[in-house]
Amino acid sequence: MRRVRPGVAAARGSTGETGSAVPRTAGPAPSRAVAPAHSRAPGEERALTSVAAGERYLAQEGAESKGGQPLDVPRLWHVTLSVSGEEAPLKEVRRALEQLAHDHPFLLTSRYAGDHAEIRYWEEARDLHDAAAVALRLWGEHRQTAGLPPWEIVGLEVIDRQTYHQRIAEGYGPAPATPVGVHPY
Repeated sequence: MRRVRPGVAAARGSTGETGSAVPRTAGPAPSRAVAPAHSRAPGEERALTSVAAGERYLAQEGAESKGGQPLDVPRLWHVTLSVSGEEAPLKEVRRALEQLAHDHPFLLTSRYAGDHAEIRYWEEARDLHDAAAVALRLWGEHRQTAGLPPWEIVGLEVIDRQTYHQRIAEGYGPAPATPVGVHPY
């Protein structure tokens, strides 16, 4: 979605009126938008144009009207975040990961060494993209408050709950009896 300052016409041929647009012609785009003859006063709000609903939205509306669950219900995602960097004292790494576990209560387990760590936890999110975005921000956002080492994220795995349990049943992944908490490798 493009943002346009009030009082300025959109550069891609929109006149700012609901449902109307000027057709584009071949050739380079104009360097400035030309204000239409019926310009708004400075500071006047621009009318929004509606967009037809997509297939996913229509399917969701149909499911909800038939008493079904909405399609965008948050789901649980199992996240494994791997970080690595310069050697840091083990006591400081452990203390920082314990603080992170306190700050982020859904943290399941952390394994660490002096130069790398792995964090596993459950995230509730609408889809994989949202869960991954939160996971990629986790280390940086808690670096100061938890005193985490200045390491970079070197790996990320996000899988849905069904896949996680399927892996466990097939003998892959961490054993369910892995103790919760912060542990050295």
